Amino acid sequence: MRNFDLAPLYRATVGFDQLADMMDRVLTTDGATPTYPPYNIEKLDQDAYRITIAVAGFSDDDLAIEVKDHALIVSARKAEEENRTYLHRGIATRAFERRFHLADHVKVTGATHADGMLNIDLVREVPEALKPRRIEITKGDTVEATALEATETA
Repeated sequence: MRNFDLAPLYRATVGFDQLADMMDRVLTTDGATPTYPPYNIEKLDQDAYRITIAVAGFSDDDLAIEVKDHALIVSARKAEEENRTYLHRGIATRAFERRFHLADHVKVTGATHADGMLNIDLVREVPEALKPRRIEITKGDTVEATALEATETA
């Protein structure tokens, strides 16, 4: 696999740090993508999402959910059971850590655990300042007068 140096990108851009970090993460991942535990990501509404992770065999105490630096980290660790001898062990209750990169303004609103499924609800809350707004067009004389008033009061 080729290695790319993204240092020039960091030096030549301002405000695109997250884009460069994402590219760096994608390009430096090894070929072994974790597949355990399986999960779904669904869009519930315009700005509402849910991540569902299959966590059969884990209790609420075994699971941990953390949000840190635009990342949702779900981990599980099951205490070793003593005095059990398995003839066949097909139910995977091995420890795991699954990371999801959260986009800007995406917040975790809650989590539920039922029937072996962990549901994590997310919502995107875009601040009013970043939402599109319509600018009214006025006559040219009015804009010049408004600009003059603004400079006189400053």
